[in-house]
Amino acid sequence: MKRCLRSENLFEWVEAYGSPLNLVRPRTMRRNVEELNAVARERGLDFRVFFARKANKCLGFVDEAIESNFGVDTASENELRQCLQQCVPAKDLICTAAIKSDSLIDMCLQQQVCIAVDNDDELQIVVARANELGRRARIALRLGGFRHEGVKLATRFGFDVDRDRDLPQRLTSLPVMVQGIHFHLDGYDAGQRVSALSVAMEWVERLRAVGEPVEFIDMGGGFPMSYLEEHRQWATFWKEHRRALLGERDTLTYRGHGLGLAVEGGRVVGQPKMYPFFQRPVRGHWLAGVLDSRIEGKTIAERLVELNVQLRCEPGRSILDGCGLTVARVEFRKQNAEGDWLIGLSMNRTQCRTSSDDFLVDPILVPKQSCFDRATETKPMSGYLVGAYCTESELISLRKMQFPSGVQRGDLIAFPNTAGYFMHFLESRSHQFPLAKNLIVDSHPVPSVRLDLIDE
Repeated sequence: MKRCLRSENLFEWVEAYGSPLNLVRPRTMRRNVEELNAVARERGLDFRVFFARKANKCLGFVDEAIESNFGVDTASENELRQCLQQCVPAKDLICTAAIKSDSLIDMCLQQQVCIAVDNDDELQIVVARANELGRRARIALRLGGFRHEGVKLATRFGFDVDRDRDLPQRLTSLPVMVQGIHFHLDGYDAGQRVSALSVAMEWVERLRAVGEPVEFIDMGGGFPMSYLEEHRQWATFWKEHRRALLGERDTLTYRGHGLGLAVEGGRVVGQPKMYPFFQRPVRGHWLAGVLDSRIEGKTIAERLVELNVQLRCEPGRSILDGCGLTVARVEFRKQNAEGDWLIGLSMNRTQCRTSSDDFLVDPILVPKQSCFDRATETKPMSGYLVGAYCTESELISLRKMQFPSGVQRGDLIAFPNTAGYFMHFLESRSHQFPLAKNLIVDSHPVPSVRLDLIDE
């Protein structure tokens, strides 16, 4: 993706396809998945990655999943339909939608796609539709309410492992086949996964005891990744941000936004409302830590092998690491009533945002002309990136950005590593703005692009 930023065609691509523009390279996902596969192979574990499609809508990633032989986790009817149209085999799909309509359930039944069943009402609908269509539903039971270090983990997902212990017996007369156990945990705590896997393995044995052919445990997503190379970068930012909130230095954020922190009684309180942009361990090392954890004298990996069950997972962000960036054109510079410089971008904040308060990776300025060729001054300046929505709160980033060589209309601002959730998770067409186009990048021998099928 770095080569794209140096490509003389970058400005032409933005001119042709509009701003903002998402550039993705699905092939990079293969490397990230292989990192996880290697950890499982070293432990003799039957293991399968299912790409969490909700993390990025581009069909290029679905095609990469087919080519590289990993599955796809679908969270909506459209996601599932598109995967089937791309000829993803049913065995390589799972439907984990939080809300499942009758038509989505029918599609799963007709195509024999495994359904992660979340609750009793959902189970009743699956059974009713299966009877209506004369099908036997392939399901995975989604479990929740695990205990870790003596504390029950709060969740909105799944049958409760304590309250619903009679579930295996209730299933025996129903037109369902339990293929797996599924769970989704919030956050990135490896120890919580160990606790959940231990209980899930007990449920495998209980379900097999009543005749269910349980083949897999799906541990969902939440595999950590790191956007920053050094902990120092992350620690220094929060140290200086706290100082700014206390009035010990100039503000780092628009109008002193706390990013989850606040000052009470002369001290900083609260927690960052932010994805942890620096983490360790990540991806493969994190998975190894889960699999090598011991329970009753054996590692999780050893117990899974003995149980003859496949371990599945549904990472999104972590396997999209390095797979894309978002580029937007600078449309204006102006000073507001407080004297702060505002740099207007041809995009809106939903096109590079998740549920976090901000995107804490420094954007990259791509000048339209070199500093030596600019017709006007290129003095250093600092300011805030603002977007196209007509609200006072429309900031692309809440942080004050530094431009050592200035910034001008027509320049491009690139947001690195946005393929995982940032491009699409919250994107909106408010004001009837078009959604960003998505281009697949082929970097050999020089960068070239083609429109992703999702936009055709």
